[in-house]
Amino acid sequence: MVRFLRWRSVANLGLQLALLAALIAAFFVRLPQVAGLSMEPYIRSGEYVLINTFAYRFGSPHRGEIVAFRHEEDARAVFIKRVIGLPGDRIRIDRGQVYLNGNKLDEPYVQRADSRSFGEIVVPPSSVYVLGDNRAESEDSRSFGPVGDDRLIGRAVAGLWPPRMLGGL
Repeated sequence: MVRFLRWRSVANLGLQLALLAALIAAFFVRLPQVAGLSMEPYIRSGEYVLINTFAYRFGSPHRGEIVAFRHEEDARAVFIKRVIGLPGDRIRIDRGQVYLNGNKLDEPYVQRADSRSFGEIVVPPSSVYVLGDNRAESEDSRSFGPVGDDRLIGRAVAGLWPPRMLGGL
């Protein structure tokens, strides 16, 4: 009888944990698989990234964070890019070098830059300017403009798979 009660309490705990995990997954996180080269070498194609979907319900994105968002033209696809500019920021790109509010931006995460130039843009209210870390292979705000806050899904917080990716972003 004691073994049965122990087994039952373990099974009950397991069921409660599974239910809690399902609720968390349904309301607070997403786990998209990255497709594409735009965030390499930091995040590689085929990797799974944990997205905190609760992050921007009561807060705003910060410069340097990696965010997930929906593209206007493909509502099913999840894009993952780095926030470069916040509302009111002036962004200019001169031969691949990003200037933020007139100052050269230090970007140690960019290992594959390109040499293109883009005129200055002021990030509108309730929007962010995003760029991929692999600039030569990235479709980002340079091509589709700033991303509205209403299209943000959340903040990328950790890599989960494959095992070498495990850890915070």
